[in-house]
Amino acid sequence: MLGSGSVGQRSLLAYQRGEEAAADRAALKYLEATGQSPRGMLKTFERMAEQQFFTRQYADPYAQSHPMAQERFNGLLNEAQQSKYYDQPDDYVLQYRHDQVRAKLLAFTSHPSATLRAFPRSDKSPAAEYARAIAAMNSRGKSAVKEIDALIRTQPNNPYYYELKGQALLEGGDPKAAIAPFRKALSFKPNEPQFLVWLGYALVGANEPSYLPEAERVLKEAIQRDPNSGVAYSQLAIAHGRQGERPEADLATAKGLMVRGDFEAARRYAARAQQSLKRGTPAWLQADDIVAYKPPDLPNSR
Repeated sequence: MLGSGSVGQRSLLAYQRGEEAAADRAALKYLEATGQSPRGMLKTFERMAEQQFFTRQYADPYAQSHPMAQERFNGLLNEAQQSKYYDQPDDYVLQYRHDQVRAKLLAFTSHPSATLRAFPRSDKSPAAEYARAIAAMNSRGKSAVKEIDALIRTQPNNPYYYELKGQALLEGGDPKAAIAPFRKALSFKPNEPQFLVWLGYALVGANEPSYLPEAERVLKEAIQRDPNSGVAYSQLAIAHGRQGERPEADLATAKGLMVRGDFEAARRYAARAQQSLKRGTPAWLQADDIVAYKPPDLPNSR
């Protein structure tokens, strides 16, 4: 019995390894079709292989869900080197975007001192300046606005720099001042859901009754573009509540709880919303869907 189970497991793992190998081949195909060099892909697998150098000596290759990194590197090397784009330099715009994203991720997930070690002040690249501005915000909050303003002056059309300024002001306790930077970010990327969430958050946080209708509209638009934003639902609930729209606030809270996976609490809020909503309306039906929802009975949940 144990032997047959092991055979079945190994067959499944072999299938998964085959799928990964097919994905690697597809990646090469897409890089070729878009005129990009596969050199970076090889470098990634080479780095992974170095990290697995010691562990792969003791790993059973037939009990892995993915091929070992060295196998993937070896399997791709010849075909990648035959690409006519192998020595093609990376597109400047794509490289710039990659560097910015990398800097943002590192700066937001690391201690400011670690960010400054990775991006010392001697590094004058845009990505390094962005990372250091984020580190300044993480360490000093609103008082880092001067540094962020200096960053904005280097690229006055970069929406993410205005987003950072708005975030520094909002999280620093000045949501009203944060509204203008978030509006500016949206002027460059009007369909960016995160910018819409930030603006709605700032409008609600400003605690001005005249801002609430716009906050409601902006947050609803954000949810249409990103229906999994728990922050947008929570801020929408506050906007409804401050306008005296208790059933709508309860429904928004229920939707946010559904996104978080707290189904029991979501049902309670949805049931309370239903009591005051007109039967058969879209809002009532949405609340009814939440009340009637039953999460799937997954094996791991037992």
